[in-house]
Amino acid sequence: MCEANAYILRDGKEDLYLENVDVMIPEGDTIYLKNLFGEQKTFEGRLKEVSLLRHRIILEEKKS
Repeated sequence: MCEANAYILRDGKEDLYLENVDVMIPEGDTIYLKNLFGEQKTFEGRLKEVSLLRHRIILEEKKS
């Protein structure tokens, strides 16, 4: 499988945001994510890192 888990980086810790991400679409200051089971989330922030080998997506919250 090629899906990845998405994590939010907060205070140096990674919190799981969505498992088995299949689709990720950046749209301005937001990122749309959808997993294999149809669960959808929209994250406000930016993409910090993607590791295809480790199946990990790291997101960083938008600073206000």
